[in-house]
Amino acid sequence: MTNSADLVSLDRDHPGFRDEAYRRRRNSIAQAALSFEDGNPIPAVQYTDDEHAVWATVWDRLEPMHLHFACREYLAGLGDLPLAHDRIPQLADVSARLQQVTGYRMLPVAGLVTSQVFLGHLGRQVFLSTQYIRHNSRPLYTPEPDLIHEVIGHAVSLCNPHLAAINTLFGQVATRAAEARIVELERLYWYTLEFGCVLESGKPKAFGAGLLSSFGELGRFSTEAFLRPFDAGSAIAHPYDPTDYQKMLFWVPSIAFLRERLDRYFADRF
Repeated sequence: MTNSADLVSLDRDHPGFRDEAYRRRRNSIAQAALSFEDGNPIPAVQYTDDEHAVWATVWDRLEPMHLHFACREYLAGLGDLPLAHDRIPQLADVSARLQQVTGYRMLPVAGLVTSQVFLGHLGRQVFLSTQYIRHNSRPLYTPEPDLIHEVIGHAVSLCNPHLAAINTLFGQVATRAAEARIVELERLYWYTLEFGCVLESGKPKAFGAGLLSSFGELGRFSTEAFLRPFDAGSAIAHPYDPTDYQKMLFWVPSIAFLRERLDRYFADRF
């Protein structure tokens, strides 16, 4: 199914692999991102009715779960970044609001980038974001980050100054880390800002963007994943599988505790 004109390579088990219209759509959005230069306006995407319907379906399922399983920092972020539940926002609008709140900007990328590139941009308070939407045949699943994950998961979290500061910390460390050490940072980021939990009144609440943007993951993490106290050394020793539900997660007693432990770990190891 892949041809030489494809900018985006989809695995054979991707929901959109056999959908030529979806592949063309992904290529078009990717081309706009590849042509983008920082300092120019972020290219607008004219989303289709089907794409807006996917966004609305995800919000419909996630909203009640956020009230039960999201941490207080994330819930506050939802107030700072008002998002329509029936229309996909433009990345430019999300970026502008985010910059007002914590100074972060969002810039478009065609798809996945290396961990070193992604983390390095965080050090400059820049979050690299995709703009495409997952395939409409499976609105509650995506095999790679899409705009739903980037905005509902990361952008809302980046409205919290403490979570934003931890993102920036990762970026600052990444800019001085040897390439061989990036895998450590990648795993730490995964087990904290992607899939981290924090205890509130003795109950685990999600602060990781991967949990907060996934209906399936958010509904099961507190009962089906093995939850253990956060330890940086343990986190970097555990590879993760991004294609499946997480079998092990780490919790922290507070976001301030996480920042203190990361500061200590980075000072000792980087």
